[in-house]
Amino acid sequence: MSDGELETYSLVELAVDRLRRDILSGRTDPGERLVEEQLTRRLGISRAPLREAMRLLAEQGLVEHIPRRGARVATLSDSDVRELYEVRDVLERHAVSTMPPAPDLARLRVALDTIRKATEADDRLELANAHRRFHAEVVALSGNRQLTGLYESILVRIQLYMAVNMRREAETAAPADGVVRHERLFAAIESDDHSEILAVLGAHGARTYLS
Repeated sequence: MSDGELETYSLVELAVDRLRRDILSGRTDPGERLVEEQLTRRLGISRAPLREAMRLLAEQGLVEHIPRRGARVATLSDSDVRELYEVRDVLERHAVSTMPPAPDLARLRVALDTIRKATEADDRLELANAHRRFHAEVVALSGNRQLTGLYESILVRIQLYMAVNMRREAETAAPADGVVRHERLFAAIESDDHSEILAVLGAHGARTYLS
């Protein structure tokens, strides 16, 4: 890869990271138009890396390209959300059923500690990201990388939905509730009892948010 290609790739990464944060934090609303001229000025990049970044975000399900109307933040219907949660549940149950005995919980423990720190800092975006990482680490315990990758893509789209509700969630849920739920799930996994893990997952919040 030449220096010019490397520089372009770095600009693409920058744009993906900035736009992804805007979308998943709720700073940009679902359906909001993503205007190239505005974004190139704000991000300080040309159209080529921006368009590549938008393509990658579209692959992640965060951006939609509308014929003759340009790009916009992806939208999710009620049925989309319901189906995503159904797929999430199926993948989680399969992962639990294939977990080896006494798995290494080091990465899961780190993810739980990140949830605690994000809660203390009252960083809602980092907390949502930490929840996603924790659940991805749960599924990763199955040892199935393809399953884990598919599961993570589902979680990102659910987080897009959750971003719309971040303010309402902040008003209705105590910050420590999420920590307690994930500590309970960690303890179930540590017990190495698959039926207990599934029971805790089933009671893991109302599943209205990525929690």
